[in-house]
Amino acid sequence: MNGEGGQGGLPQVHAGAARRGLVRPRQGRMVAGVLAGLANRFGISPFAARVVFLVTLLLPGPQFLAYLALWIVMPSER
Repeated sequence: MNGEGGQGGLPQVHAGAARRGLVRPRQGRMVAGVLAGLANRFGISPFAARVVFLVTLLLPGPQFLAYLALWIVMPSER
């Protein structure tokens, strides 16, 4: 327990992400649906999100780790 009388952990994180519109869609996934979910949330095409992600992979930084973290945090669409 987290001291607030409720359950903490990943289910609570998933619920918070879903309330914000961050879900991985069942349709249109390429790998895990993270980029398609981000594209839906921000109103851009999934193709554009994928291209931007691939271009950012050429730059130094934790892009791949961020993708993995979002895969864990973003719930799958029901």
